[in-house]
Amino acid sequence: MTFLDKFFKLSDNGTTVRTELLAGLTTFLTMAYIIFVNPSILGDAGMPKDSVFVATCVAAAIGTLIMGLYANYPIGLAPGMGLNAYFAYAVVKGMGFPWQAALGAVFISGCLFLLVSLFRIRELIINAIPHSLRTAIPAGIGLFLALISLKNSGIVAASPATFVTMGDLHQVAPVLAIIGFLVIVALDQLKIRGALLIGILSVTVLSFIFGGNHFNGVFSAPPSISPTLFQLDLKGAISMGLLNVVLVFFLVELFDATGTLMGVAQRAGLVKDGKIERINKALLADSGAIVAGSLLGTSSTTAYIESAAGVQAGGRTGLTAVAVAVLFLLALFIAPLAGVVPAYATAPALFFVACLMLRELADIDWNDTTECVPAVITALVMPFTYSIANGLALGFISYAALKLLTGRVKDVSAVIWVIAAIFLFKMIYLGG
Repeated sequence: MTFLDKFFKLSDNGTTVRTELLAGLTTFLTMAYIIFVNPSILGDAGMPKDSVFVATCVAAAIGTLIMGLYANYPIGLAPGMGLNAYFAYAVVKGMGFPWQAALGAVFISGCLFLLVSLFRIRELIINAIPHSLRTAIPAGIGLFLALISLKNSGIVAASPATFVTMGDLHQVAPVLAIIGFLVIVALDQLKIRGALLIGILSVTVLSFIFGGNHFNGVFSAPPSISPTLFQLDLKGAISMGLLNVVLVFFLVELFDATGTLMGVAQRAGLVKDGKIERINKALLADSGAIVAGSLLGTSSTTAYIESAAGVQAGGRTGLTAVAVAVLFLLALFIAPLAGVVPAYATAPALFFVACLMLRELADIDWNDTTECVPAVITALVMPFTYSIANGLALGFISYAALKLLTGRVKDVSAVIWVIAAIFLFKMIYLGG
């Protein structure tokens, strides 16, 4: 315990081994869906699902382990939602590229990502982000989490007329999710440790009684990873003119992961004097994870906003991330058990975290519209376009445009002008 305390600086961060491990379990349970969703999505691109399942678990474990041991951050990494859909449906099925060449494009984007992290360009970008946008990022992530949780619980459903509408509250899923949410809030107010985890496990137990959930055993041998391992086609990626694809991967990875790291780090109290501690180590961890994931056979690996659930459960150090990594490796052998937790069981925890993250909006200067309007745009666009990167893009563009139109050009750093110009070029030339 003394070694763990010294290595992860547990006492300095006001946490304990027990708290960190519980936080790791909480984060894993909110992320575990990717183990089953990612193979399904990439399977639609013609990739062997069993191998993608193994690649997903191993890539998540490697990336999260680096994040925990090297950066000492309580953040989990795994193949990103949105990026996997772009990989499968836009690049492979839409553009007709082989999945091996698409993996090559992910590898190239990961190498670019690693370079901008090594040369501290990402750190420069993060430190240049104005206070209003920095404040809006965790709030926007909170709204994004809220939408994900409401969708997963069935409380919000799709509508052809209004895009979203109320789901069927007579179904078991939304009812159990609401009960789980109320339990979590009550336990948190009563200062009971592990409130989020208790809520998740309570709904999972109730799902067996009322939701028709089935126990499919505990252990199973992992399938072979060889069909996807080192199958990326770099020559194909270069010769097929995948420049636009690489650029999209790179930009989304850059700002999606950066936004998530900033939001979760701020929530974890890792921001000191306006600077995020050890941020460059965290940036190197997630950029290295992309390269490793492409070699294993999965789409871009990124930091997960669900890590905020573990932070809310008390996770403050890399020991939380190490616990998540170990659980991802165990999931290779206990896939039937990991699949028992339904999406509507983790939804209440995510929604509770979302409620707490919205408090960041109180720090915005509401008297200056050139500050508050871009912040609100950033926060609202994230959930409504289902993309952290899109929220950041329109936030940066609107911030620069409003400062320009009001004669306050000197308020904007050169870095922000460059970022806004890149995003504007991307939206005009490549689309959203």
